[in-house]
Amino acid sequence: LGPAPGADPGTAPGTARWDDLVERTPARRGPTTALAAERARQARMAVVGPVTERWAPEQAGPVHENWQLAPPIGPATDLWALGALLFRAVQGHAPYPEESTAELVQMVCAEPPAFAEECGPLRPVVESLLRQDPTERSDVEELRGWLRSLVRSAPEPEAGLNVITAPPVDARRLPVVRRRGELVRRRRAALPAQQARHRRSRQKTGSPRRLGRTLLLLVLLAMAAAIAYAMLFMPKAGEDTGGAATDRTGAVGATPGSSDPDAGASPRPSDADKDAGKDDDQGGGKDDGANGDKESAPSAETQTTGPEVADGYTLRKDPEGFRVAVAEGWSRTGKNGSGQVVYAKGDFELIVVPGRDSAAEYGSDPMAYQRDDERELQPYRDSSWATSTGLKSIEVGGRSMAEGQFTWTGSRGDLYVRNLAALIDGRYHVVQVRGPEGERDAVTRHFEQAAATYQAAG
Repeated sequence: LGPAPGADPGTAPGTARWDDLVERTPARRGPTTALAAERARQARMAVVGPVTERWAPEQAGPVHENWQLAPPIGPATDLWALGALLFRAVQGHAPYPEESTAELVQMVCAEPPAFAEECGPLRPVVESLLRQDPTERSDVEELRGWLRSLVRSAPEPEAGLNVITAPPVDARRLPVVRRRGELVRRRRAALPAQQARHRRSRQKTGSPRRLGRTLLLLVLLAMAAAIAYAMLFMPKAGEDTGGAATDRTGAVGATPGSSDPDAGASPRPSDADKDAGKDDDQGGGKDDGANGDKESAPSAETQTTGPEVADGYTLRKDPEGFRVAVAEGWSRTGKNGSGQVVYAKGDFELIVVPGRDSAAEYGSDPMAYQRDDERELQPYRDSSWATSTGLKSIEVGGRSMAEGQFTWTGSRGDLYVRNLAALIDGRYHVVQVRGPEGERDAVTRHFEQAAATYQAAG
């Protein structure tokens, strides 16, 4: 056989040069010779610089004779970059010194990274991603499951000592829209000087001190206007609002026939009327004295003195001792073994738990009760795919409540759930609406009506 094409005639047939192409190898992207690979590595060192995330061991290793047998650059390289980024974000510095690019590429190949001592629960994740052998690093699916379990088991951050109480919502007022942007506009560039006969006057620019005085004056004027509006238009304490819509914090837990000034408009039936079977809510005049222990159908009449109910909803008086607004056409299921009263239609459910659990057993923190102990959210805790958003605590008038939005995969598919847990007279009351994940607007509409009108009996 003659010499290889392109080879030096003076070179022995059995030896290969540094820049010779490897025979009988498939076409590949990137350098085709060892010399080209080393040149590419040196050029990358000059361009990238000392950044640990960009120098995995398979990228930083020197080029040897069998350079094509080196570990390939692929998804494992991206996992190395993710591990270095997590280390830097938690520890505050890189896992290797980044003073020199040449020293960095040598240390990445020869020495293990620094210990992730301050990474907490992320330490095993970071250490598994920063292994020098790319075949020993965690794959993408294992890493995703690991991170999902860490996020799900992370404790809920505490609100702290300075908790701001949300003011009551006035349905008659429009929300205040706050615009984001620069407080001071940038001045436009001055027009180029034109040749003129007369000398141009010097433009006057406002000083920072003058700008500060202007802003302070505007703030004071806005405060004065807000105070004047509050004194003139907002209702005073103890004044009758004339049938205005009751907000959620005032409706949840209100007892029918309590000290509300309007409670006298709908008196309770006397014991004699009950014994005689005069039940106005049923409207049939039937005698229920013999079946007092049996479950009776809830009242569907609209309460004129209760919270305002939207069109398509009816304020029902439930035999279990509460009132709640339910969409028309929904059927009721009596109290089950879990203490739940269910109103349902189609794929939607309204679950009401009137005081099943006590604060003496589960504590007096509604957020902790909702997160850890509420039975209606147990499918969320057991689901392999679940999310929670909008978690918030509400403290108004000595009453504690917790709200949240949850999604999980159940037997009927993906569910979207709105939940309210209120602590009333030492017992937890739950109002929960479930529906398909694609019908979020309908679930929110049903939940807002139920939560705003729920009233527990005294």
